[in-house]
Amino acid sequence: MKVVLASKNQHKLQEMQQILGQYGLEVVLESDLGLDIEVEETGTTFEENSMLKAKAVQQAAGITALADDSGLQVDALNGAPGIYSARFGGERNKSDRDRLEYLLELMKDVPQEQRTARFVSVITMLRPDGSSIVARGTCEGVIAFAPHGSNGFGYDPVFYVPQEGCTFAQLKSERKNEISHRANALKNFVEQLQEERHADE
Repeated sequence: MKVVLASKNQHKLQEMQQILGQYGLEVVLESDLGLDIEVEETGTTFEENSMLKAKAVQQAAGITALADDSGLQVDALNGAPGIYSARFGGERNKSDRDRLEYLLELMKDVPQEQRTARFVSVITMLRPDGSSIVARGTCEGVIAFAPHGSNGFGYDPVFYVPQEGCTFAQLKSERKNEISHRANALKNFVEQLQEERHADE
C-alpha cells in the first residue's frame, strides 16, 4: 500500500522506509506526488501537530497519509524546546547548528546530573475514510556539553545515550533505527497496525 509522508525531509523518509517497507507499506514524500504543503503547526502537543500535518496532506493527496511530529524535551528547560524544536530560538536560529549552539548556551551552567532529556516522536496515519492510528515513542538521554559525531541531524550531536556510550550522531544508522524515538514510535505503530489486521481476519 502506498502512503504519503507529510514531510520534505529525506532523513525521515529513509527511516520510515527502512522500518515500514517490511510491512508492505511503500512510503513516498509529498514532493513525489507533486505536492508542496505548508502546514501551520498550531497544536500544543506532538499529537495535535502530527494530526494537523496528516490531515492536510491526506486531503491534498487523496490517499493514506503518514505524519511525524517530533522534538527534544530537556528537563532543565521545563520540556523546551519540545514542539518548537525545529524553530527553537526563533528567526535568529536559521540552521540546525544555530539551534544546537543556542541549546548548549542555555545549558552551559547546568550540571551533568541535571542534563536529562528525551526525544519524542508521534506518528499519525490517517486514511481517506477518517480512521487513524496514532503512536508515540521516546528515547531517553542526556545533553552533552559539546557536539560529537557527524552521523545524524538536528540535535543528534549533543544527545548522549548512556547505555550506548555515545551521542545519536556517533551511532551507526542501523543502531539508531533500533533505539530512536522514531523507531519506538514505529514499533508502537506497527503493533497497532497488526492488531487491526488480526481484527479484520
